[in-house]
Amino acid sequence: MIDRIIQLSLHLRGVAVLLMLAVIGYGVWSYIETPRDAFPDISPVMVPVFAEAPGLAAEEVELTVCQPIESAMNGLPDVTLVKSTSGFGMGVIYVYFKDSVDIYFARQLVAERLRSAEAALPPNLPKPELGPISSGLGQIFIYYLQADRKVADTEGKELNSYLRELNDFVVKRQLQTVPGVTAILSMGGHVLQYQVQLNPELMRKYDVSYDDVVEAIDANNRNVGGQYIEIGAEEYLVRGIGMLKSLDDIRNLTVREIDGVPLKLGEIAKVEYGPDVRRGVVTRNGEEEVVAGIVLKLHGENTSRVIHALHEKLAEIGRGLPKGITIVPYYDQADLVDNASRTVENALFQGILLVLAVLAVALWNFRASLIVALSMPFCASLAIIGLNRAGLSANLMSLGGIAIALGMLVDGSIVVTENILRHLNRPENAGRDRLAVIAEASKEVGRPIAFALLIIIAVFIPIFLFEGVEGKMFKPLAFSIVVALAGSIVAAVVNAPVLASILFRSGKPAAAKRRNCTECFVERCYVPLLDKAVRFRYVLFVLVPALLAGSVWMLRSVGREFMPTLEEGSIMVTVGMAPSIGLTQAERVVKNIETMILKHPEVEGTVSRIGRPEAGSHPHPVNFAEIQVSLKHPEGRIAGAAERARIVTELRRELQDYPGVTLNFSQPIQNSFDELLSGTRAYFALKLYGENLDVLREKAEEIRKAIAAVPGVVDLSVEQNYGQPQLQIELRHDAMARLGVTGREVMQLIESAVGGENVAGIYRNTRRYDINVRLGEEFRSTPEALGKLKIRTASGRYVDLDQVASLKITEGPVQINREKIQRRWTIQGNIAGRAPSEIVRDMRRVIADQVKLPPGYLVEFGGQFENQERAMQKLMVVVPIVIALIFILLWMSFSSLRSSLIVMINVPLALIGGVLGLAVTNQFLSVPAAVGFIALLGIAMQDAVVMVTDFRDLRREGMPLAEAIRRGSAVRFRAVILTTLTTLLGLLPLLLSTGIGAEVQRPLAAIVVFGLSSSTLLTLFFLPALYYEIERRFSR
Repeated sequence: MIDRIIQLSLHLRGVAVLLMLAVIGYGVWSYIETPRDAFPDISPVMVPVFAEAPGLAAEEVELTVCQPIESAMNGLPDVTLVKSTSGFGMGVIYVYFKDSVDIYFARQLVAERLRSAEAALPPNLPKPELGPISSGLGQIFIYYLQADRKVADTEGKELNSYLRELNDFVVKRQLQTVPGVTAILSMGGHVLQYQVQLNPELMRKYDVSYDDVVEAIDANNRNVGGQYIEIGAEEYLVRGIGMLKSLDDIRNLTVREIDGVPLKLGEIAKVEYGPDVRRGVVTRNGEEEVVAGIVLKLHGENTSRVIHALHEKLAEIGRGLPKGITIVPYYDQADLVDNASRTVENALFQGILLVLAVLAVALWNFRASLIVALSMPFCASLAIIGLNRAGLSANLMSLGGIAIALGMLVDGSIVVTENILRHLNRPENAGRDRLAVIAEASKEVGRPIAFALLIIIAVFIPIFLFEGVEGKMFKPLAFSIVVALAGSIVAAVVNAPVLASILFRSGKPAAAKRRNCTECFVERCYVPLLDKAVRFRYVLFVLVPALLAGSVWMLRSVGREFMPTLEEGSIMVTVGMAPSIGLTQAERVVKNIETMILKHPEVEGTVSRIGRPEAGSHPHPVNFAEIQVSLKHPEGRIAGAAERARIVTELRRELQDYPGVTLNFSQPIQNSFDELLSGTRAYFALKLYGENLDVLREKAEEIRKAIAAVPGVVDLSVEQNYGQPQLQIELRHDAMARLGVTGREVMQLIESAVGGENVAGIYRNTRRYDINVRLGEEFRSTPEALGKLKIRTASGRYVDLDQVASLKITEGPVQINREKIQRRWTIQGNIAGRAPSEIVRDMRRVIADQVKLPPGYLVEFGGQFENQERAMQKLMVVVPIVIALIFILLWMSFSSLRSSLIVMINVPLALIGGVLGLAVTNQFLSVPAAVGFIALLGIAMQDAVVMVTDFRDLRREGMPLAEAIRRGSAVRFRAVILTTLTTLLGLLPLLLSTGIGAEVQRPLAAIVVFGLSSSTLLTLFFLPALYYEIERRFSR
């Protein structure tokens, strides 16, 4: 089949050239159009449900909101996990589906089930809603509003209220029109309200109830339509305008009449502007509070393109903002995306230059170098087209796959082109038809080259068996490599012969001279060494297995991790404070920490988010904060791993003794990455499951103390989820029955009059503001004041609240986490200075020795190392499949069990250099490293297949065994060295790169570079010796 393809392509040379140029052109266009990201989106198929429950504590949110919705969602098809978080005033239920489920179909299923679950929820709560259609890494852009106090006119409003209003009604609305933006979450500042603060004493004096006030507002705040009337020849619409417009309108509402005199609302209440209850604050540089907006990207959109459009829109919005107001972006994922793409693009460009340099020197023929070089853009274009058509983004892994395959892409073309040159310059071919010589030379090596490349492709196919996070991470890499290598087969058996027929006329004297020099080197240096290797083969047979055993032993001592850390150029400090802390004090603490961080000269600025934004994000309590630390980038250079580690170490040392806080140091995307892996924002998470919150809290603290002594464990903390002070008002039913008070009346007083209720709204143009009714602050600010609140009995008398209820101060949970239909408590932390696998082993041991759990309680290890273990177990299946595939392809190629086994022996021997590469470059055995070993197995086969094919062909022609080995090895020496050098030099820029994202590719590059170096030596010396020994003993 390969021979027929070669013959046909030479017959249709013009068509072949046009197709090659068309592929390259379409590839360039596809690269421009392909979405770009820093990482493949590893987010699971997850639908969040946000349920607001104003005023309710975590226990009530869990029992009345989250549990009913959880129960409903667990019956959905293809659901893998349901978990929830219940906090003050809000609950979030996360419904996870299998990766094969379409996100929009999953949302439809959840929405349908949610409608049926609403019947089980309290009737007075807002309806739960689905979260934004985004992903775990969807927070691509964050900005804040800044005002020059000397210039800005706040229209008489408090500055932060004015900025929040401007953000909600101007900036946010316009940014939501940007294609690819699914939601914008506001945070910080105060949401402005029209507040009615009731005086209960005056209400009692005039016999006015809370319901009377609500009814008065509701009855006087509506517009209606009265159809139309015709006056003459014209039609007039009839509108009834009765909506409230101002504070005075509210003050002048008549609540009731007393002896014909109207009682105005302003006589029993204070009516004024005021801030809504808020659960989040944003601060900047430890100095001021700002108003921020968090932009969420629509699932599957092009990050770079969306952010570019956001910048254009912000510039447009900025021109229309009031004087003195500016929008300041402070987190922009496009920088990371561009830097990560640039890292891979630079590696590709440098690799291409190095490969071209090697080709020019080795082939000593510009036209031959051009033929081989054209295979790189051709194959890369095919890979980009494949990514575009498959809906995959251009990111570190998919582009990295092309960079990794770069040197391999030219291997087939090198062998074919080198063979064509050799045939054209043979004296016996001087008078023959040039096309016939080219066809003969191409067919001679076409089949083994195609099979060798198919073997490499087969090696990467099992990576598609990866599941979960590692599957989403490495399938794009395997996809781009497989498509590019498939293209290299076309480049070798179609493009190379066609271009050779156009460009080659006859052998150039310089080329012949250069080839003679190469042949001299082979005859004088390589062949004598080869003869010695064959003569002293038994020494090699002992030495090489010994080296293999040594490398296996060395591999056992190499540390393990799931994924190398991507350097983002900034630091994220997660702060956990005392559960009892209030928002005002939390803001003060975080500002102090920001001030301490800013003392470091490397720090450019800090922005902190305390608590949570509006609905649409995780309901973090007010004792949780994230401080984003921007580092200075001298000369545009991003801080590297060593520099960031030094800064973090200094910050950790300075802040570790800050009273009442626990700190975790990470990076913005790494933070989200960790949360996607384990549900916590740290490297590892130990999840303790059980029913009783007190037992969970006690055992979690025991576990924390046990693992705190393990070397390498840092930033260790237990969830600060208990200790929220509560004022519990518990009904005394006997007293209520005696005094004629119903529980509904007491609960309405607590819920509406004390907690407050948004009863209506006021519209100013298109802006809507809530009208909030609540008791005046002085009547609800202390337990004593609450105890003296009056409740009307059935007989018309008034009794104090403390006569029918007990008021007591106690503690409760800040938030309650549930997973797998159980309550969950988490112990989390990071690692430093040791291999993760060793730390995990020690943690398992100390927990088993020192912590005894009651029946029904269990500990589960989560985080990145959980994924690492799952990935390593998957590799135990994948690697044998790879080896079996290689063997089947070899058997198909050689039709000989013996020859196939000879080549297969090269597989484990390639590990020698790979393990050495990990040790020399100080890398851990991670998933990228494992993929590197898989790649190495296939690459090591390529030269061996071509060489053994030559041995067999020469033997078939009747040449003696020793001479066939000597001749075959000498003929293929230059091709072996060339293919090795091009692969090594293609990967060298990735190995030496220090740009953003290089950390993820470096283990893979190190293994292939060092492994290929050792396997080439084995191919040149050990393989001929082994072939000689086996053929000498077993051939007939």
